[in-house]
Amino acid sequence: MRSSTLLLSVASFLLGGITLVQGACSAVSGVRMTFYGYPDNSPPGPATAYNCGGRNYVAGGTGTYANPLTFASAPGEYAQCEIIYSSYLKKYIRMEDSCGQCTTDWNSGIKHIDIWTGSATSNGGQSQINCENSLTPSQNQQVIRSPPTNLPVDSTALYSSGTCRTSNVYNGNTASCGGGSTCQTGCSWAGHCIGCPCTTYGDCSDNYICTNSKCANP
Repeated sequence: MRSSTLLLSVASFLLGGITLVQGACSAVSGVRMTFYGYPDNSPPGPATAYNCGGRNYVAGGTGTYANPLTFASAPGEYAQCEIIYSSYLKKYIRMEDSCGQCTTDWNSGIKHIDIWTGSATSNGGQSQINCENSLTPSQNQQVIRSPPTNLPVDSTALYSSGTCRTSNVYNGNTASCGGGSTCQTGCSWAGHCIGCPCTTYGDCSDNYICTNSKCANP
């Protein structure tokens, strides 16, 4: 848990202690993703900066739309209690906490979210921290803002009882507001970014590869 300073957008409004974001669904690429939990929260424990969905400032969630997983980011990068969709995790996640490194990155033009793992009642120690590092992708990933509620969900806990589930992440996966894959923007060759159609390796921009007829991270 970090500073709870919040910059609200004009498109947000406050209702019952929860900030609801109104706007069109959109895919956002180039998002740095890291993970945190009980042992490396500040201070250690499950406390969050914001009270979302009646959780009383306690991190949690399974990743469904009804029970989104906690994430932290820079105040102002996302609205308080905003629900987004992580294509990398196939989970809905909710902005319930602030993050010092995310704030530093955001001020430097880097999109960064820190996603909760593990229990809200027990400290997983170094084993959990090692798991968080293993879950962290080397490439940036995609999120969906104002997502539809019916995107694919993997509600498997990322860290539980000493088990790290690195097989339940989906590197380079993309989703769209219609529920399928989407052709992202922001790479050096427009129309050949992550999620765009391809037939050979040379059809993809930057260091992306052609996998299952879509450009993706290697």
